[in-house]
Formats: sequence, structure tokens, C-alpha cells
Amino acid sequence: MNPPAMPAATPAVRPAVTLSLVLPVHGVAEFLPRCLDSVLGSELPGLQVVAVDDRSPDASGAILDERAARDPRLSVLHLPENLGQGGAREAGLDLATGDYVWFVDPDDWLAEGALEAVAARLSGFAADARPDVLVTGFVRAYPDGGIEADTWRGQMAGAPESFTLAERPGLLNMILAVWNKVTRRDYLEALREQGVRFGPGHYEDIAVAYPMLLGAARISFLDQDLYYYRRLRPGAITTTPSPKHLDVFAEYDAIFGYLDSRPDLPPALRNLVFDRTVRQAVTVLDTPGLVPAELRREFFRRAADHVRRHRPAGHRHPSGLRGVQYRLVEREAWGAYQRLRPLRALPGAVRSAARGTVPRARRVVRGTARRGLYEAYRRLPVDDGLAVYAAYWYRGYACNPAAIYRKAAELAPEVRGVWVVRDAAGAAALPPGVPYVIANTPAYLKAMATAKYLVNNVNFPSTMTKRPGSVHLQTQHGTPVKLMGMDMRGRPAGADEMDFDRLLDHVARWDYLVSSNPHTTAAFATAYPGDHTVLETGYPRNDRLANATPQEVREIRERLGIPEGRTTVLYAPTRREQHAGFVAGLDLEALAEALGPEVTLLVRAHYYYTADRPAGLGDGRVLDVTEHPSVEDLCLAADVLVTDYSSLMFDYAVLDRPIVLFTPDWAEYQRLRGVYFDLMEQPPGLVATTEEELAVLLAAVGEPASAAESDKLRAAFRERFCPWDDGGAAERVVRAVFPVRSEQPG
Repeated sequence: MNPPAMPAATPAVRPAVTLSLVLPVHGVAEFLPRCLDSVLGSELPGLQVVAVDDRSPDASGAILDERAARDPRLSVLHLPENLGQGGAREAGLDLATGDYVWFVDPDDWLAEGALEAVAARLSGFAADARPDVLVTGFVRAYPDGGIEADTWRGQMAGAPESFTLAERPGLLNMILAVWNKVTRRDYLEALREQGVRFGPGHYEDIAVAYPMLLGAARISFLDQDLYYYRRLRPGAITTTPSPKHLDVFAEYDAIFGYLDSRPDLPPALRNLVFDRTVRQAVTVLDTPGLVPAELRREFFRRAADHVRRHRPAGHRHPSGLRGVQYRLVEREAWGAYQRLRPLRALPGAVRSAARGTVPRARRVVRGTARRGLYEAYRRLPVDDGLAVYAAYWYRGYACNPAAIYRKAAELAPEVRGVWVVRDAAGAAALPPGVPYVIANTPAYLKAMATAKYLVNNVNFPSTMTKRPGSVHLQTQHGTPVKLMGMDMRGRPAGADEMDFDRLLDHVARWDYLVSSNPHTTAAFATAYPGDHTVLETGYPRNDRLANATPQEVREIRERLGIPEGRTTVLYAPTRREQHAGFVAGLDLEALAEALGPEVTLLVRAHYYYTADRPAGLGDGRVLDVTEHPSVEDLCLAADVLVTDYSSLMFDYAVLDRPIVLFTPDWAEYQRLRGVYFDLMEQPPGLVATTEEELAVLLAAVGEPASAAESDKLRAAFRERFCPWDDGGAAERVVRAVFPVRSEQPG
């Protein structure tokens, strides 16, 4: 793969700032010339390059001396003893004289024009408004010549020119290294006076990178690929087994020491730093070939000590398998942690059974008894009068299965429906009178083993095999913009470790697959190839939108607490696979302020995100409705939908109300996930790529010119994607799958 084309270099003009580059050099003679060429090939005025020969055992020192003799911008410091990367960086920083310092690893290299781009960006700020830290984009470079863009840069989509970490906490999900952060030298010196120093061992730069971001009054992001980060080279700490991986805990202590010295920082940042450090620790432990076998138990013990000593008050572990990991680490349950590791290879539906408590995870690992009971129930006759319903990995009563359940109760009452829920809390949230079984109980195993009909909008666990004579109805849960299923092959960043062989096994069980529109039928043909029957009926969940009355809409708005006459905007962005938690993508408070007091902003995070969601302003103008059980309610309550690439736009279009797309990262989204069509060529409404544009479009929604353009776009979108949304989809599905009473009208 060829390297990506880089932006043209900024013309060489004398900048208002000067740059010092610090290179800690040890044992990289093979890679050093390329790094030096990329740095010294620049004609940037005032450039200083400080290379620190950290008692290198190879020819690195000689290479540096030879280049320094030809280029006075390069100065070389030969250390009398090896200090490690951290000590070498500290020594180089002592000699730096530039306004800004860039720590460059000598096995990496800079893109052409990188120094000019950085200098131009920094020079664009007024002298008293320059950022403390400028974060640059980067790419990963692999030994086979492959280039991979940073998969986390979407965290910075729509970022203003200058911000703080509290304003853009997603920055903590990006790589926490110093080599893509150009830092004001005076700010670095102030941090040193506070005790912030590079550590002596492995992971030495995180003890600086975290405080660097936490304490910065101003941060800026330069969205250009300026740095080539060499991955998987022999000898790198990310590929080499060593006892020095235990050094990471001393660096964590230093980071939290800095946080202790800054009680003025928002508590939410401490929570995010804690989550990030624990995630890194378990990743290092679980990566084969890093921590030597004889030290794994000791590494785990130190991780447990880290969690117990630094866990913030009131901190909640994340949900899912990662949360189970954290709890096991905190309790220093080494045996259980080792038994948990096989779960990471299981599909999401099985993982969901492990959520919540350590005992549940252990039961999944040791599920022999439950499997035996399930096999015993499979010897019973198939129950032709039983249908099992589920949605979203047993989250509750929702989506297409719920609409089919209601219509089947009306048209096929001889088939009794039973819902699967995760736990007692899920059961309590069901509508009154809805029968249920709790996952992994004997009642659940019996229902799964004997039911004639199984209805789900995702897949049932792989352990639940298909019985001859049973009927599996797969409803799915959205019209696809992004690539799905087997179409994700070749896109590892978006596939999120998808097991394609297991997916084909699941698809082979399906007897029916519900399609929402002709586009979906075509997409599903390649995403989910199989012998099932495609039901071109429309989505049953949209019947409610098509059939809703004005009175129903008024009642929903009252229940949500929306004042009469208030315009309501629903903001519902889709999931980003590269984001561990919810990232709003825009400043919700600023948007609410711009829209004014007569607008209520409903914020619906994707159901994958269960923490770190936006809080309300306290005056009813911003409401977090992520936990609301019915997205259909929210659609009916909203006068306008704002989304990005969420399938919710296709459902909301049924209401024939304005839709505005906010798509600051469309190019990045296409690259990571891949798409079935260019949404920008046929959007459901007007499109904004900046927060300012979004506020303007929303303010003008009711104006004649804006409304006319919006209506035109929406009409074309509805013609293509909503031809079957007439309010009768659920009935069509039920009549195709279930035994309907003959006296029912056709």
C-alpha cells in the first residue's frame, strides 16, 4: 500500500514561533537516517534538532555525528551512561531553546511539510492565545510497507481551534504518547517544576503525556497526518517480552500524583484517566508475548493495587465484559480472571450473559451443567404453540420483535409469546402482562430448546442450535448506510473482531429475514448470504410511526416533560466503533444556547454506550433520553431529527418531518466502516459539517426557502427508502410466518 498523499507544504516563511525537536536515540541505526532526512530536509527557519545518544550500542552515535558535521541545526549529546528514553528526553529538553518542543522517536519519521504545517498553525494564533499543546494527526507504518490511518481521530471531529481537555475528553481515547504532541516549552518547564518528569523505564512518556493534556489551558488539534509511527519493529517495547512492562505502574502513580496536586480539575477527568490506565494495564497483560509468564501473576497483583489505590470515589466500572475484567482485577481474583479470558473469543450475545457480576461470568465459563440441561430439553417435542422473542441481546421489549409480538397476539393467538430478558430488572420493565423468562435459567433453556418460533433483531447465542422444525425469524434493526455482515471483510477497523465464520453459521439458521425497503434487500443479499426467505414487508416497528395520532403525540410529549408549544429537536448520533464511550460530536450546551429557550434538545446516545453521557442543563432544554425504552416515542415527540449516519433517519422519514444531518467526519466514517451509498448525494434533508452550520440550519427550519429545499430532499429520500411504510408491516410478517386464524380478514 502506498503512503497517503500529504498536504502540500506551507511556503517557507519566517514563523512567529521556533521549534526544537528532541530525539532520544538508542539502538536504532537501521531507522535513524530516514528520521533525520525527514527532519533536516525541512528549511524551516530557526529549527533546532537535539539528538541524545543514550549510550547506543550500535552505529547510531556515529550517524548522528556525521550528520551534525554537515548540518549545524543538529546538535548531538552523547550520554556517558544509558538513561533510557525518559532520561534522554529530559537531557534533550535541557538543551532546547525553541518556543515549542516536539519529541520525535528516531525509529519514526515526519511527513514532508510537517514542520512547516506545525509552525504555520502555531503562528496563526495571537501570541497570548497560543496553545500549550498542539496534537497532530499520524499514521501507523508496518514492516510490510502498509499504512494505516489513526482510527481514533474521529474523536476530534468538529473540534474548535482551541479547547481544553474537559471540553474534548475524547482526546483521552487517542494515543497517549508525546510524539504527536508539540508542546510549548515554557509550559513543559512549568510542569517540570511541579514534578512532572519522564520516567526511567518502559512507558516513560505517559507520566508526561497525561499531565500535559490535563493541565493545558489551551489545546489545538491539527488534522493532518504529519507523523509516521513505526509499528511492530523488532525490539520495540510493544513487541518485546520484558520485566520492564511492570514499569507502567510507577508511571500510573506519577500521573495520579499530578491529579492529586490538581483538585481544581473536573472529577470526570480523573474517572476517564483511571479507566484509560486500567484498560491499558489489562491490554498489556492480555497481549501475548509481553509480560513474561513467571511475572504475569505479579503484574496482575500490581494492577489490582493500582485499581484499589486510585479508583475515584463514586466511579462505576464499565458494563459488559470489560467491566467484569475490572472487577476481577480489583478483587485480585487471578484464577477467575484467567478463566474469563476465553470469553473474549465468544460472540457478543454470549458475552452479554457475562455482564454485571463475576459469578455470572464464571457460570458462562463453566457452563457445562447448563449445556447439559439444554440438551436434555431438546429431547422434548417441539412446542408448535410457543414463540420466543428477544431484542438487542436481551435488553428488553423493543423494536421489530415487539411490533410482531403485538400483532401475532391479535392474529395468531394460539401461539403464545415469551420474552427473554437479562435479569429481574429487565422483567420489571416489560409491559404489564407480557410473559418472560430470564436468560440462563432453566425456564429459558427449556423455552429455547422447545419453541417452534424464535424471533430476534440480533442473533441468539451460538450455543442455542437450530432444531429441525423450528422457525427462525430474523428482523434486523435498521436500514443500512454502513457496510454490514460479510461485507465487512477487509475492514478490520470497523469489523471490531467480527467472526465471519460464526456469522455464516447464524445466517444458516434463519428461515426468514425482514427487509425495510428495496435498498435493504439488495444490501442484505451480500451481507447475509443464505437460503432464507426475504420478507419485503417494511419494518414492523415503523407501523406505530405511520399510524400515530396527534393525541398520541401530545401524550408522549407530556410524559417527557416537554412544555406545550416548545419546538423539540432529537439528536441521535450513531455508534463509532473507534470510540469506547459516547462522544457527543458537538457542544450540546452551546447548541441549546444558540437555539434559544423555545427549543428542547433531546439527546439519544447509541445503545452501546451506557456511561459518560451528557447531562441536562437543568432548565429542561437538554434532556438525556438514552434510557427511554421506546425510540419510537422519541421520534413521535420530535419536530426535527438531527443525526449523522444512524439508521434512525430512515424510520423518522416515515413521519415526513424535517431531518438535518451533522456529518463532520463523513470521509473518515466511509473509510473506517465503508458505506452502501453516498449519503451526501441523496440525504434526507439539509446537511451541516460544522456546529455553526448546524445551528444556522436548525434556526431556519421553518423558513420558506429552507423548508422548500428540505421538503424536496426528504420527498426523494422517502420515495427510495419508505415505499412499504404504510402501517401494515407487522401484519404482513405475521401472516407470512405464523398460523393465522382463517376468519381473520386478508
